[in-house]
Formats: sequence, structure tokens, C-alpha cells
Amino acid sequence: MTRVRFRHRRRRTLPGPTPGRPHRAEWADAAKGVCIILVVLWHVVVKDYLQIDWHIGVPVPGLWGTVGEQFLPLRMPLFFTISGVFAANAVQRPWRVVARSRIAGFLYLYAVWLLIHTAVLATAPNFPTDRATSLLGLLEQLTITPSNLWYLYALALYFTVAKAAGRAPRLLVLVPAGALSAVAAAGLLDTPGNRAGLYQNLVFFLAGRYLRPQVEWWTATATRRRLVLTSGAYALALAAMAVAGAQRWFGVWPLVSVVAVAFGLTAAARLRRWPALSHRLATLGRITLPIYVIHMPVLAVLHRMLLGPVSGLDPVGQGLLVLGYPVLLTAVVICVSLAVQRGLLAVHARWLFALPGHRRVETAG
Repeated sequence: MTRVRFRHRRRRTLPGPTPGRPHRAEWADAAKGVCIILVVLWHVVVKDYLQIDWHIGVPVPGLWGTVGEQFLPLRMPLFFTISGVFAANAVQRPWRVVARSRIAGFLYLYAVWLLIHTAVLATAPNFPTDRATSLLGLLEQLTITPSNLWYLYALALYFTVAKAAGRAPRLLVLVPAGALSAVAAAGLLDTPGNRAGLYQNLVFFLAGRYLRPQVEWWTATATRRRLVLTSGAYALALAAMAVAGAQRWFGVWPLVSVVAVAFGLTAAARLRRWPALSHRLATLGRITLPIYVIHMPVLAVLHRMLLGPVSGLDPVGQGLLVLGYPVLLTAVVICVSLAVQRGLLAVHARWLFALPGHRRVETAG
């Protein structure tokens, strides 16, 4: 008689979210991936593409500038909303933990990369971006007027506000933050450098932190009908704001940004219908930090290399480039930024991406 042998198989435990850490929903990382692409694309358009001497006789460069402007109410408000969602659990930890892992961590990254940006951008004096040109200017960027790296500075400040707010009623926190956003967007407050973004986006970070259950419900129940409605509402809001010239009207910009975030969250959730695209964007969304801190110096170097040759092309050569140039250069900048990060990690320069003695800080908060 043949003996049948049964082998006991140990059940493999699938990795899950670490206790005490927010679950990393793919829609959130995919949205972050889209946001970082839009950040790099906007910088490519404004700081390189529109600086080129295009002589092709068609207004394609102006079209790219207009397209880029339509994402301004979406890009950073959505980024900060997701950062707030991820921060919801972190701000519940003791002050000493939040102060080191988040506040000090982001301030450290901001200071380190500000010094690097200042050094690299000094070699590209014609590159159109904010940079410190003196010790006083550098001190100002370190303290009261953040540089192009203001997202990191903002996260440190926003974590401080969120932690200090403690268990205060959400309206007591969100209403003043919303008023600050409206005041800054209306130009009623002095906002040199990147202070405008700093003031305008606190409300979105706090909304993500306080309204995390509502945000998760919104994305979990996203439908095609809602996607059509929110995209239509966003398009109508942009058109109405442009026709009325209402960008500086009190409360208009934050309201349009709320509509944009509703659309962005819905679109990110609906991406799950295309898993190949969603997975790729989510993978990119989990590595936004190196792209964010490295892409500006990379773009500055590429701008210095490309400005003359591309401006000097004949109309036929420029005609072949003009439409796809921003997309191509955006992809190149992102890929080079990630390659630079891999090189830095290969030489054990992990201190460039995390506070020494602490694990890597996520730009999602």
C-alpha cells in the first residue's frame, strides 16, 4: 500500500501596516506620484521651457504655460492634504517623538538641502529661481522666507501647529487656517518668496489630519459619476475665476483649491481601474523626497546646457521639439534625480535623506 505523506506548510504572513502607522493606501501614493510629476513639470515649464527663444510662429510655449497654471490650485493643496492624512496618527505620539522624527527631521532636511541648492545654483546665475546671494539672504531663507524647498519647511511648521492644537475642536483649528489661506491668496498679507504657499496650504494639511475618515470614505466610494462631476466642477471653477479675474478675490482661490482636491482624490481613487498605471504612480509616490530635493539643481544644470543649443535651432528643429519638450525634460529630470539619489546612497550619504540616527523621513508626513 502506498503511503501518502502530507507535509505541513507553514502559512506565510503577509506584510501589513506597522502598528501605529497609517495604512499606505495605493490611491494616496498614486496621488503623490502625480503631484511630484506636476511639481517637476511646472518648474520645467516656467524655469526652462519658457526661457528658451522659440521662433516657430505658433503659440505652443504659451499654451504649455497656460496648461501648467490650471494645476496650481490642485498640485500643492492635494499634496498637503495627503500629507495631513498620513500625519493623522503621527501627531498623536508624544511631543519628544514628534519633535525629533518629524519637526527636527524636516527642518534638518530643509537646512541641508538649502545649503546644497545655494551652492549649486550659484553656478547657474541666469537660472530663474529664488536663491540666496548673501549670508543675510541665506539666514532669511533658513528662518522666515523659505526657499524652493518650502514644502519641507512647511511640514515642520504644520506638524508643530497640528501637535500644539492637540484635541482642540476641529473648527477652532480649521477656520483660522482657512481664513489665513484666504487672506494670503487675496494678497492682503505680505508674502515674499514662498511665504504665500506656506500660509495658503496649512488648512489643507490640517484638513487631511482632522478629516482623514471622510477623505478615506470619499476615495473608497469614488465612482465614475463623481469623477465626471468633480472634474466638471473644477473646470467650471477655473473658467469662472479666469473670466471674472477673481484670482485675488477673498476666499476664491481656497474654494477653487477645495474643488481641485475633491477632483484629485476622486481621480486618484479611480486609478485603481488601471492597476499597471496606478502601481507605477504609487511606486513613484513613495520616493518623492529625493525627487523633490534633487530636481531643482538637476534642472538648473540641464537648463545651462540646453538653453543655447535649443534656442539656436532652426524653426524645423524647434518645431519637432516644442510640443513634447516639457514632458521629455520632466522625465529626464526625474530619472536623473533618482540616479543621483542612488549614487549618494551607494557612497553611504544617507544623512542627506534623513536626520542622522533616525530612519528616513517621508515627505508625506
